[in-house]
Amino acid sequence: MAPSTKKAVHFGAGNIGRGFVACFLHNSGYEVVFADVVDSLIDKINAAPSYKVIEVGTEGTTENTITNYRAINSKTHEEDLIKEIATAEVVTCSVGPNILKFIAPVIAKGIDRRSSDEAPLHVIACENAIGATDTLAQHIKDPRNTAPERLEDHHLRARYANSAIDRIVPAQDPNAGLDVTLEKFFEWVVEKTPFEDVGIPRIEGIQWVDNLAPFIERKLFTVNTGHATAAYHGYNRRKRTVFDALQDKDIMSEVRGALMETKNLIVTKHEFEEDDQAAYVEKIIKRIGNPHLEDAVERVGRAPLRKLSRKERFIGPAAELAEIGQSIKYLLDAIEMCFRFQNVEGDEESKELAKIMSQNSNSAEEIVSKVCGIQTSEKIHPQLVQVVQRVLDDSRED
Repeated sequence: MAPSTKKAVHFGAGNIGRGFVACFLHNSGYEVVFADVVDSLIDKINAAPSYKVIEVGTEGTTENTITNYRAINSKTHEEDLIKEIATAEVVTCSVGPNILKFIAPVIAKGIDRRSSDEAPLHVIACENAIGATDTLAQHIKDPRNTAPERLEDHHLRARYANSAIDRIVPAQDPNAGLDVTLEKFFEWVVEKTPFEDVGIPRIEGIQWVDNLAPFIERKLFTVNTGHATAAYHGYNRRKRTVFDALQDKDIMSEVRGALMETKNLIVTKHEFEEDDQAAYVEKIIKRIGNPHLEDAVERVGRAPLRKLSRKERFIGPAAELAEIGQSIKYLLDAIEMCFRFQNVEGDEESKELAKIMSQNSNSAEEIVSKVCGIQTSEKIHPQLVQVVQRVLDDSRED
């Protein structure tokens, strides 16, 4: 294949990076330069002329062959990476929200070195978090990374757009090599306003919108709420995978109940039609119950402290629904199951949660404040305290 004239730098060469983001960049004619810190993965990528992205759905399997890529170690070959960023059209990342501060310094150096003749760099963070690109931009513009006098015309060198991504990428077969298996369904929504005056990049698969907030909340409060509800109820009933959990009628009714509650919020708050959201809920239930995507309940449930935080998939919608007097019975059930996800092997947050719950100095009220960020003045507060108290009482009886 002839070298592409367009180049994208993608931070994070893991399954989402290779299987989702790089796949779309490749199909849109970009050469993809992966940036990562894992030597063995970088060597593997540079040694392989291609890898496969395998999409599985109820209607069968399709394969995409990805070529025209390279990988650079951002820790040991920073100068090479700076040059790539300085001459790229697009920078994307899928590294996890907590890693954004670590990739910001090298992106800042690449942006600073861009020629004034170049169009601004298009920066899109593809993370499972609200406003992730804004967070990355703040780190890049931090005085430790960009000299204050360079901020005045920074917008001529870089533009930032938030995005919402939705695709289930399960744990991979350890013998898969670079190949990635994921579900057929995807949604990649990006705000177009920051790019409109400098040109919107042509990336196949992106849905460009004026206002991202409704799409982010619809995804977070449907896909993530549903997936995690199935996982936590499944874990507590000793199910192995999310698929197994959804074969249990009681768990399925808990998932449907939680998604009916979040539907009420999404329809009331945003301008989605009730029928459209009901159809979206059905599609999500089918997706998370895809038998071809083996997803262990422990993997989907990991990081319970983050998932119990104020703006996340449970407390976020439940707090808003409580304020407007709507039912949150099923969301509270899921929250309780999440609080019971403790001391799970390989998950540090579940161990931290167990520690918080076992300290006699922590009352239920203090745990609600500390873990969920909920104030006593909020309507959900007494109901959450009841849930936490129940979990505390059970653990003290054991």
